[in-house]
Amino acid sequence: MSTERNWAGNIGYRGQVAHPTTLDEVRALMAGGPVRMLGTRHCFNDIADTAGTLIALDRMPRVFEISPERDAVRVSGALRYGDIAPLLEAEGLALANLASLPHISVAGAVATGTHGSGDGIGSLATAVRELTLLTASGEVLRLRRGDARFAGAVVSLGALGAVLEVVLDVEETYQVSQRVFDRPRWDAILENLDATTSAGTSVSIFTTWQRTDVADQLWIKQRGAEDHAGDLPTRLGAAPADAKRHPILGVDAEACTDQGGVPGPWFQRLPHFRLEFTPSAGAELQSEYLVPRRDAVAALQAVRALADRIAPLLLVTEIRTIAADDLWLSMAHGTDAVGIHFTWKPDERAVRALLPVIEQALPASARPHWGKVFTMDGAEVRHRHPRWDDFAALRTELDPERRFVNDYLERLGL
Repeated sequence: MSTERNWAGNIGYRGQVAHPTTLDEVRALMAGGPVRMLGTRHCFNDIADTAGTLIALDRMPRVFEISPERDAVRVSGALRYGDIAPLLEAEGLALANLASLPHISVAGAVATGTHGSGDGIGSLATAVRELTLLTASGEVLRLRRGDARFAGAVVSLGALGAVLEVVLDVEETYQVSQRVFDRPRWDAILENLDATTSAGTSVSIFTTWQRTDVADQLWIKQRGAEDHAGDLPTRLGAAPADAKRHPILGVDAEACTDQGGVPGPWFQRLPHFRLEFTPSAGAELQSEYLVPRRDAVAALQAVRALADRIAPLLLVTEIRTIAADDLWLSMAHGTDAVGIHFTWKPDERAVRALLPVIEQALPASARPHWGKVFTMDGAEVRHRHPRWDDFAALRTELDPERRFVNDYLERLGL
């Protein structure tokens, strides 16, 4: 039995962790029986667990190669976004978006459809233009954007093989400013949701649901010098924050990236949290459901109606937006989406008892985040992903002996 635990401490991994340093060592481990890939351990469920071998690629040779055209970068899948961002900045380059924390590995974030926020920006997986997979047979398989299997292989749930390298789209570096506003009114937000989420390049609404008339905070991150928010915060009844804020009320904001409208490099503003600090609360659970934009107001009203049941277990809810994509298992597949994220107090029994109530109240189009805690039945999850059968066939093709299948995947019907 391994002593390894996930980042939040709620999952204890059963398998022994191996740290191969060569491709042949990875092949040998994969040939020996059930395996799962283990990244930065930021998932809050058992997606990475197995009773077999947990393979961490953090000691493999490090890859960071800018393309000759300077429009892409090839990186090791095990590298964290916080590792590659300053290297890109040193080259005058940038990614289009980042998640709320830079502590997560590229391969793990991509495989679970992890995202930041922005009406016009897709999940982190949409930046992938090429994947290098080591399949269960030991084959090195390169899949490129446009290949028949590519859209099925990016958000993979770790079911297709070991992601050795990823090629990401990059662009010229840019500056971002970040402003925070207190207590926007919920009625005004819901009446003007499109205007609210388009008030910046990246917008987040935070609330504890302690009050149902106002949210706690509105965070607006803006690329470049132009102010897209205008008088929107005033129309929402929000006031500029008088000091630096943490998303969780009462928590020291030192861990957060700079606010107050001061421009800074993209990678020092797009995440909420700084790499050198523990992000969020640390001891916590997380759940998230993404709904098509057309269902967002109904979804938020449903959650708001459960405020009295949610608030006692909650640290904070964050509402974000994600642009549509064509990736088969993406939570934004085929639709612009709004994510309703819950950071819970670390009371897993109580949270799991409440989640079915939330899942039932949400529109039937809601899709749970693959790396976070949800209780939705596997058949229902499959039903909400129209390319599920195609993905299942791809998994069978690339892993016919089911070496990468674990309890999590079996619950989903893989």
